[in-house]
Amino acid sequence: MFSKILIANRGEIALRVVRACREMGIASVAVHSTADSDAMHVRMADEAICIGPASSTDSYLSVPAIISACEITGAEAIHPGYGFLSENANFVQIVEDHGLTFIGPRAEHIRIMGDKITAKETMRKLGVPCVPGSEGGVPDLESARRVAAEIGYPVIVKATAGGGGRGMKLARSAEELDNAFGGARREAKAAFGNDEVYIEKYLGRPRHIEIQVFGDGKGNAVHLGERDCSLQRRHQKVLEEAPGPVIDAETRARIGKVCADAVAAIGYAGAGTIEFLYEDGEFYFIEMNTRLQVEHPVTEAIFGVDLVREQIRVASGQPLSFAQDELQINGHAIEVRINAEKLPNFSPCPGLVNTFHAPGGLGVRMDSAIYAGYRIPPYYDSLIAKLIVHGRDRPEALARLRRALGELIIDGIDTTVPLFFDLLAQDEIQRGDYTIHWLESYLARPQG
Repeated sequence: MFSKILIANRGEIALRVVRACREMGIASVAVHSTADSDAMHVRMADEAICIGPASSTDSYLSVPAIISACEITGAEAIHPGYGFLSENANFVQIVEDHGLTFIGPRAEHIRIMGDKITAKETMRKLGVPCVPGSEGGVPDLESARRVAAEIGYPVIVKATAGGGGRGMKLARSAEELDNAFGGARREAKAAFGNDEVYIEKYLGRPRHIEIQVFGDGKGNAVHLGERDCSLQRRHQKVLEEAPGPVIDAETRARIGKVCADAVAAIGYAGAGTIEFLYEDGEFYFIEMNTRLQVEHPVTEAIFGVDLVREQIRVASGQPLSFAQDELQINGHAIEVRINAEKLPNFSPCPGLVNTFHAPGGLGVRMDSAIYAGYRIPPYYDSLIAKLIVHGRDRPEALARLRRALGELIIDGIDTTVPLFFDLLAQDEIQRGDYTIHWLESYLARPQG
């Protein structure tokens, strides 16, 4: 087992890894920019080291700075959290070349899943159901027209290197395809430096269902059920729950086995999430995230496992600490992502937190790195907290979420908390009857 781990991240996820390390008796090293010198993950880690100025390019994304921090502190392994360098295959290779351990999958698996066309081809060969679409990248408009005609409209044009909704354009008809194809390529080039796109069938009313998988890197893998992440704004998740309201035990076991078998077949190591669109009882593969997800706490809540601890164990060469038949769902969990944003436009709202009080009580978990007197910097993502509740069933979890939101106090800045009170009042949310398009439609309605 490792004696010291460096955490190449910031905020609540860095603090989450610090906590896991402490429980395992492993020393933790926090890295930080000059803007984060007073951050909670810096205060709580055993050691802290500044790796650059406020800009993430010059700090949290600076590979030389992070490797140097390992050499200075004597850290043996790096936990990347999510975002930043967590899915950068070149970074993983550099880490390994320096005799360090990357707590996550191998570089080859990150590369495979990082390119959506290669990922889709790989998953199809492994028996994972995929959305009908082009076999690979679509090089020109004439090819795009031919593929779209074969699939049938509506179609969606996507960047092969895309993420977060960028490089993604909808075409409902042949007349719309020209603009969608050109727009997706231009956006992809600007965002990712790669203008290659592919085309898929557009599903009208799907849900976003993702399967949590975990492999030991030696051909063994399990699944930990699904999460429903359908409540999204601009392709960004807002609320996640597990298990999914529309997935029954038989369906869960079936798609879970398909996913676990797929990652076992390629010798995948660590945590991963296979994401699907789900419509009319069918699953369609979107992508695989080769890292820990923001929403991993809802899975931890219903299975009673520590996924970060398991990541560390597997990276150190130990076997999985649980078998598939030992993983039994207990109750229902919901997570809401609380952002420092001003409604109704969701504009970033950094600033000084005057008062902070986290909710508590049975079945309530608050993952956050803010505190009273903390000034939220303007340089990074606006996510400041995740509120997770767990109940015996979905109605109890919803009631517990409403109660916990009522106890939460974040004074001094605007947050997205009011949105969740509004959502909990909607019949569709209470019934679990929503798709990936529901939230955008709800927000477009006249308010008040």
